Amino acid sequence: MTSARPSVPATDRPLTLRRDGFGPAPDLAAVRAQEGLIQVPTPFGPPAWLLTRHADVRRMLGDAESFANGWTPADLGGATRDPRQLTGDRSGNLLALDPPDHTRLRRMLTPEFTVRRMRRLEPRIVEIVDQHLDALERHGPPTDLVAHYALPIPSLVVCELLGVPPADQEDFQARTGRQLDVSLPDDERAALAADSLAYMQDLVARARRDPGEDMLGMLIRDHDEDLTNAELVGIANLLLVAGHETTSNMLGLGTLALLRHPDQLALVRDEPDAVPGAVEELLRWLSVVNSGSPRLATRDVEFDGTVIRRGDLVSFNLPAANRDPALTDDPDRLDVTRKAGTHVGFGHGIHHCLGAPLARMEMRVAFPALLRRFPDLRLACADDEVPFAVHKAIYGLEALPVAW
Repeated sequence: MTSARPSVPATDRPLTLRRDGFGPAPDLAAVRAQEGLIQVPTPFGPPAWLLTRHADVRRMLGDAESFANGWTPADLGGATRDPRQLTGDRSGNLLALDPPDHTRLRRMLTPEFTVRRMRRLEPRIVEIVDQHLDALERHGPPTDLVAHYALPIPSLVVCELLGVPPADQEDFQARTGRQLDVSLPDDERAALAADSLAYMQDLVARARRDPGEDMLGMLIRDHDEDLTNAELVGIANLLLVAGHETTSNMLGLGTLALLRHPDQLALVRDEPDAVPGAVEELLRWLSVVNSGSPRLATRDVEFDGTVIRRGDLVSFNLPAANRDPALTDDPDRLDVTRKAGTHVGFGHGIHHCLGAPLARMEMRVAFPALLRRFPDLRLACADDEVPFAVHKAIYGLEALPVAW
């Protein structure tokens, strides 16, 4: 069985973004295996300590008191620009907040992301998936599964969740994908961020005037006096970006992984009881989110004999943590029947992905539906010609040419 190959050398990218096909680059595995910690460059100026072991990453993410997420570049003494911000300021962006602001906002949003609420969305998700399968069948092979299946399905689901009009969705997809391309010049990404901010402000203004049955409408009706427009903009932006790119990249990468493991593809296609476990294994094995924003140590803490000092930045790599031999046996092997420990594909602690139940449901519907509709699904290009999206902050495929 062949392994995936990135389209550009891993050394062209920061260590925390380096990949080797589906997994972390070998140099990240080497860092994980050595004693102590290393420091890596950051766009903020000061370097960051890098955590790669599963236990270390979970410990750090689970300790919000010792490792702050809501710091600003001013806390580092000199930095003036904050590359973490996709658009606007940090208002409403749960990933850049600490308690009590984080607690307040998350408490408002959590009811919309319970498993019970997600089950209410399942019929609509099934409908969206079936519509795209019908379109694929009408189009006929060959086709790009990323553009015509993996990308639009999560985007439509999240856009419906937030009340984004269908006419706006195509532009949103294109803009979001380019915003997350870290190879673009800073001025181009800044212009895209400004366009996104303007769109989100208009979306919130429309929801203020006429609250619908979507999430923004619910937040406005139930918490109108407790939420500023800036917070609603931040919430909308975060959910659109996070809920769109992550799941779409999982669907693209996951399909390629299953095509390269036909015995496991057959289980996902033919055994409904195997699907939930398969989704968890794909989340662990693929880890499309390389990292989150660095944390700032609020006190001296020791890891593996290395003392992280108060005021130091701490980064982490989720693919390396999820492939840690301490987490599960033979971690580099994909095994959809695996009963592994708790992966960190959705993070951990107070910043554990709020939309995890939604993402899991979309994958549990979309993977088997695709494989059942097209039981002879196969690559429509050479195995080593599949283009990996190595320059994007959220890892995935540029395209997945398939036939059946």
